[in-house]
Order: sequence, then structure tokens, then C-alpha cells
Amino acid sequence: MTWVVNNWEQIVELTLVHLRLSALPIVLGFVLAIPLGWVAHRYRLTRGLVLTVVGLLYTIPSLALFVILPPLLGLPFLSVGNVLIALTIYAVALMARSTADALDSVDPDVRQAATAMGYSSWRRFWTVDFPLAGPVLLAGLRVVAVSTISLLTVGVVVGVDSLGYFFTNGYQRGILASVITGVVATVIIALVIDRLLAMLGAALMPWTRKSAGPRRRDPRESEQQIEKGATAFARGVQQASA
Repeated sequence: MTWVVNNWEQIVELTLVHLRLSALPIVLGFVLAIPLGWVAHRYRLTRGLVLTVVGLLYTIPSLALFVILPPLLGLPFLSVGNVLIALTIYAVALMARSTADALDSVDPDVRQAATAMGYSSWRRFWTVDFPLAGPVLLAGLRVVAVSTISLLTVGVVVGVDSLGYFFTNGYQRGILASVITGVVATVIIALVIDRLLAMLGAALMPWTRKSAGPRRRDPRESEQQIEKGATAFARGVQQASA
């Protein structure tokens, strides 16, 4: 506890740095994964190829990726860009499959009803497919956020200061409190971001609030909710067009 009090300013500073560096890969990973997931969902012939490639990207060890990227992209090995690009690749690898699964979960009857009402493919995606796929997309984004926050600690080996600094510094100097502080701070950040994303999802998708609770739901429950919502939407469309 004495060590924490004496180094409180550094803990706060590195926590803020950790949050700032985590945000960009999470956002970029989500944005870049949407078209990849859509391609995997829309074109069955390329689904296996796309998902296999992004899945293989996630299996590359982080340290190996830090070594591979600089010569390929012309980046310095000891650079923030090296770490951010690597984390974005991991985020895309995770989120692309979640996007494909989310779009697959939308009831085909809803798509047909929207098309029958004159919706273009572009409009139908943003006003029908994307909102109904929202709960599954959110679940994938929460996994990406927690994974990115955790992996960022490895960036300390290439000179990027974050909460991972407490791991290496504490180990080298034999200060157990430093290591524990780094672990606890990382876990707290992950939990806070996960909860904020859940609250944001509830605000943007009010139709999911009724079933939201403090417990972590089984993914199958989300799929059942989507099916119920899709069926209700299809009935409403049919009644309106009758």
C-alpha cells in the first residue's frame, strides 16, 4: 500500500495513457471489421476464406507480430504505431467473425419484407440488418475491448509505456506491489470499459433494455431475442402493407 501511495501520480498517468492507446485499435477494429464481416455474410463462397484468414491473424503471437510489422510497413520497431497497428489487426480478426455471425442472426423474413417495401440494399443494411444485429455486434465489441486492453500491456517490450510498465519494472526490481498494481489496474479498466459499452448498447438499442441485467447472458439468449424482434418486425411490416 505504501508503494501505491508513493507512486499514485504515475499510476494515474499510465492508466490514462493505457486508455488512450486502447481506444484507437478498438474503434478502428470495429469499423474495419464491418465490411469484412458483411462480405463473409453476403458471399458464401468467400466466407470460409475471409474468416480463415482473419482467424489465422489472431493466432500470430504478439511479439512475433511486433517484429514482422516494422519491415513490412517501414515503421520503427520501438514505436507506438507498431503496437497500435498490431492491436488493430487483432481487433479486426475478432470482430470480423462476430460481424458475420451477427448479420447471419437476422431473420431472412425481415430482409424480404424490407425489400418488398422498396428498401435498397444500402438502406436495408443500415435501417434493418445493422440494428437487429446490434446485440451480437455489441457482444463482439465487448470481447474486442477487453482483449485489446489486455494485449496492450505487451507493448512495453517495444518501448510503449502503459500499465505493462509496472509488470516489467516490478519484476526487474523485485517489487511485487508494482506487478500487482499493473494487473489490478488493467482488470479494472477492462471491467469499466465493458460496463460502459453495455450501458451504451442499452441506450442505443432500447429494445434490449428489458432483458438486460447484471448477469452475463448466454449468447443463445441474444439470438432468441433477435428472432423474436425480427418476427414482430415482419408482422408489423406485413400489417402495414396489407
